[in-house]
Amino acid sequence: MIKPKLFLIATALLISMHAFSQQPDAATEAHQHHHGKPDQHHNEFGIANSVVYFTGEKSVSYGLHMHYSYSIPKTKLGVGLGYERVFDTHKHQTIGLVGTYQPIDRLNLNLSPGITFEGGNMADPAFALHMESSYEFEFNHFHLGPTIEFAYDPEDYHISVGLHLGFGF
Repeated sequence: MIKPKLFLIATALLISMHAFSQQPDAATEAHQHHHGKPDQHHNEFGIANSVVYFTGEKSVSYGLHMHYSYSIPKTKLGVGLGYERVFDTHKHQTIGLVGTYQPIDRLNLNLSPGITFEGGNMADPAFALHMESSYEFEFNHFHLGPTIEFAYDPEDYHISVGLHLGFGF
Protein backbone atom coordinates (compact mmCIF):
# COMPACT_ATOMS: atom_id res chain seq x y z
CA MET A 1 0.00 0.00 0.00
CA ILE A 2 1.33 3.45 -0.90
CA LYS A 3 1.52 5.67 2.14
CA PRO A 4 1.23 9.46 2.09
CA LYS A 5 4.87 9.52 3.25
CA LEU A 6 5.94 7.88 -0.03
CA PHE A 7 4.04 10.55 -1.97
CA LEU A 8 5.75 13.29 0.03
CA ILE A 9 9.19 11.70 -0.48
CA ALA A 10 8.61 11.51 -4.24
CA THR A 11 7.51 15.16 -4.31
CA ALA A 12 10.61 16.19 -2.34
CA LEU A 13 12.75 14.23 -4.80
CA LEU A 14 11.27 16.16 -7.74
CA ILE A 15 11.85 19.48 -5.98
CA SER A 16 15.44 18.62 -5.09
CA MET A 17 16.15 17.54 -8.68
CA HIS A 18 14.91 20.95 -9.80
CA ALA A 19 17.23 22.69 -7.35
CA PHE A 20 20.27 20.76 -8.61
CA SER A 21 19.29 21.33 -12.23
CA GLN A 22 19.75 25.11 -11.96
CA GLN A 23 23.47 24.96 -12.76
CA PRO A 24 24.01 24.21 -16.46
CA ASP A 25 26.62 21.60 -17.27
CA ALA A 26 28.65 21.26 -20.49
CA ALA A 27 26.08 18.95 -22.07
CA THR A 28 23.26 21.40 -21.35
CA GLU A 29 25.26 24.33 -22.71
CA ALA A 30 26.10 22.37 -25.87
CA HIS A 31 22.36 21.72 -26.23
CA GLN A 32 21.49 25.43 -26.36
CA HIS A 33 20.53 27.46 -29.41
CA HIS A 34 22.43 30.65 -30.13
CA HIS A 35 19.36 32.43 -28.64
CA GLY A 36 19.96 30.72 -25.28
CA LYS A 37 16.87 28.49 -25.49
CA PRO A 38 17.19 24.71 -25.36
CA ASP A 39 16.63 22.71 -28.53
CA GLN A 40 13.15 21.37 -28.21
CA HIS A 41 11.37 18.59 -30.01
CA HIS A 42 7.83 19.50 -30.93
CA ASN A 43 6.28 16.01 -30.82
CA GLU A 44 6.43 13.35 -28.15
CA PHE A 45 5.15 9.86 -27.58
CA GLY A 46 5.29 8.95 -23.91
CA ILE A 47 4.56 6.01 -21.64
CA ALA A 48 4.39 5.98 -17.85
CA ASN A 49 4.36 2.86 -15.71
CA SER A 50 2.95 3.57 -12.27
CA VAL A 51 1.85 2.23 -8.96
CA VAL A 52 -1.72 3.50 -8.50
CA TYR A 53 -3.31 3.97 -5.08
CA PHE A 54 -7.11 4.38 -4.90
CA THR A 55 -7.85 6.46 -1.80
CA GLY A 56 -11.45 5.31 -1.23
CA GLU A 57 -10.80 1.60 -1.64
CA LYS A 58 -7.33 1.76 -0.12
CA SER A 59 -6.12 -0.52 -2.89
CA VAL A 60 -3.00 -0.58 -5.06
CA SER A 61 -2.84 -1.51 -8.74
CA TYR A 62 -0.58 -1.22 -11.77
CA GLY A 63 -1.27 1.66 -14.15
CA LEU A 64 -0.15 2.38 -17.70
CA HIS A 65 -0.43 5.87 -19.20
CA MET A 66 0.30 6.69 -22.87
CA HIS A 67 0.18 10.05 -24.57
CA TYR A 68 1.04 12.03 -27.65
CA SER A 69 1.79 15.71 -27.23
CA TYR A 70 2.74 18.62 -29.45
CA SER A 71 4.85 21.47 -28.01
CA ILE A 72 3.79 24.84 -29.38
CA PRO A 73 6.90 26.55 -30.84
CA LYS A 74 8.39 29.47 -28.89
CA THR A 75 6.12 28.81 -25.88
CA LYS A 76 6.19 26.68 -22.75
CA LEU A 77 2.84 25.12 -23.71
CA GLY A 78 1.76 21.92 -25.39
CA VAL A 79 -1.41 20.04 -26.29
CA GLY A 80 -2.19 16.40 -26.93
CA LEU A 81 -4.16 13.28 -26.19
CA GLY A 82 -3.73 10.78 -23.38
CA TYR A 83 -4.95 7.32 -22.40
CA GLU A 84 -4.71 5.65 -18.98
CA ARG A 85 -5.48 2.06 -18.07
CA VAL A 86 -5.42 0.81 -14.50
CA PHE A 87 -5.25 -2.95 -14.27
CA ASP A 88 -7.63 -3.49 -11.38
CA THR A 89 -10.97 -5.22 -10.85
CA HIS A 90 -12.80 -2.14 -12.20
CA LYS A 91 -10.86 -2.10 -15.51
CA HIS A 92 -10.49 1.67 -15.13
CA GLN A 93 -9.78 3.46 -18.46
CA THR A 94 -9.54 7.17 -19.17
CA ILE A 95 -9.17 9.12 -22.42
CA GLY A 96 -8.45 12.84 -22.27
CA LEU A 97 -7.11 16.00 -23.79
CA VAL A 98 -3.72 16.95 -22.37
CA GLY A 99 -2.50 20.49 -21.72
CA THR A 100 1.19 20.79 -20.87
CA TYR A 101 3.13 23.63 -19.26
CA GLN A 102 6.92 23.54 -18.84
CA PRO A 103 7.76 26.25 -16.27
CA ILE A 104 11.46 25.32 -16.33
CA ASP A 105 13.57 23.07 -18.50
CA ARG A 106 12.83 19.37 -17.83
CA LEU A 107 9.84 19.92 -15.51
CA ASN A 108 6.41 19.24 -17.04
CA LEU A 109 3.04 20.00 -15.51
CA ASN A 110 0.04 18.41 -17.23
CA LEU A 111 -3.69 18.90 -16.86
CA SER A 112 -5.96 16.41 -18.59
CA PRO A 113 -9.75 16.65 -18.52
CA GLY A 114 -11.39 13.62 -20.07
CA ILE A 115 -13.82 10.75 -19.79
CA THR A 116 -13.43 7.56 -17.82
CA PHE A 117 -14.99 4.15 -18.24
CA GLU A 118 -15.24 1.40 -15.67
CA GLY A 119 -15.48 -2.30 -16.42
CA GLY A 120 -15.12 -1.84 -20.15
CA ASN A 121 -18.60 -0.28 -20.26
CA MET A 122 -18.19 2.40 -22.93
CA ALA A 123 -21.92 3.24 -22.66
CA ASP A 124 -21.52 4.84 -19.21
CA PRO A 125 -18.75 7.49 -19.45
CA ALA A 126 -18.01 9.87 -16.58
CA PHE A 127 -15.93 13.06 -16.26
CA ALA A 128 -12.32 12.63 -15.11
CA LEU A 129 -9.52 15.07 -14.36
CA HIS A 130 -5.83 14.13 -14.16
CA MET A 131 -3.01 16.38 -12.91
CA GLU A 132 0.52 15.13 -13.47
CA SER A 133 4.06 16.31 -12.90
CA SER A 134 7.16 14.73 -14.41
CA TYR A 135 10.84 15.53 -14.50
CA GLU A 136 12.97 14.51 -17.50
CA PHE A 137 16.56 13.37 -17.88
CA GLU A 138 17.35 13.56 -21.59
CA PHE A 139 19.30 11.01 -23.64
CA ASN A 140 19.28 12.22 -27.28
CA HIS A 141 15.64 11.90 -28.41
CA PHE A 142 14.63 9.88 -25.33
CA HIS A 143 13.88 11.16 -21.87
CA LEU A 144 13.27 9.31 -18.65
CA GLY A 145 12.21 10.44 -15.21
CA PRO A 146 9.88 10.23 -12.25
CA THR A 147 6.22 11.14 -12.50
CA ILE A 148 3.48 11.84 -9.95
CA GLU A 149 -0.22 12.04 -10.77
CA PHE A 150 -3.43 12.90 -8.96
CA ALA A 151 -6.69 11.92 -10.63
CA TYR A 152 -10.37 12.47 -9.94
CA ASP A 153 -13.38 10.62 -11.28
CA PRO A 154 -16.84 10.15 -9.69
CA GLU A 155 -15.93 6.66 -8.40
CA ASP A 156 -12.72 7.53 -6.52
CA TYR A 157 -9.52 9.58 -6.35
CA HIS A 158 -6.22 7.98 -7.19
CA ILE A 159 -2.58 8.89 -6.78
CA SER A 160 0.09 7.44 -9.06
CA VAL A 161 3.86 7.36 -8.66
CA GLY A 162 5.92 5.99 -11.49
CA LEU A 163 8.46 6.26 -14.26
CA HIS A 164 7.90 8.22 -17.48
CA LEU A 165 9.68 7.28 -20.73
CA GLY A 166 9.27 9.53 -23.75
CA PHE A 167 10.52 9.79 -27.32
CA GLY A 168 10.72 13.27 -28.81
CA PHE A 169 10.89 14.08 -32.48
